Amino acid sequence: MKDECIYEEGTPSLLTYQLMIVIVIMAVLAAIIIPKFQDQSRRSKEAALKSDLSQVRTAIATFQADTGFYPHLLSDLAATSAPTQGYDSTATLQSITAANWHGPYITGSLPTDPVSGSAFTYTITAPGVGNVASSATGNDLAGSAFSTY
Repeated sequence: MKDECIYEEGTPSLLTYQLMIVIVIMAVLAAIIIPKFQDQSRRSKEAALKSDLSQVRTAIATFQADTGFYPHLLSDLAATSAPTQGYDSTATLQSITAANWHGPYITGSLPTDPVSGSAFTYTITAPGVGNVASSATGNDLAGSAFSTY
C-alpha cells in the first residue's frame, strides 16, 4: 500500500500557515510592547530629576534656615567647612557666621541634572534668590516643561 499525501504537491502545508500566524502574532505583540520600554530610560531620568531637585531644594532651605542666607554657590551645600559668604533675599552677599553652619547639607558631590547632564540652574539675583531649576530645555514625556519642575 502506498502512503497517500493529504496535501497536493506545490501547495503550502498546514505547518507553514501555522508558522506564519505565530510570526504575525509575535510581530503584533512586539509592536505593542516595545514602545513602552523605549521610553523607560527617559522616564527614569525625569524621575531622577524630580528627586534630585527636591534634594537640592531641601538642602538650600536647611542652609538658609541655619545661616539666615542662601548659598553663594550650590557647591557650598556639599562643602565640609563653613563658607564665608551667602546671599540675603535681596541678592546681597553677606558674611556667614561659621557657628550657624551645620553642613554639609548634601553628602558627597552635588548632583547634576540627569536630563541635560549639566549643572542645575541656580538663581542668585532678586527676587528669585536661592531658586534651583533644571538646566534641561524642552518638555518631558507628559508635555510639561522641565523649567516647571
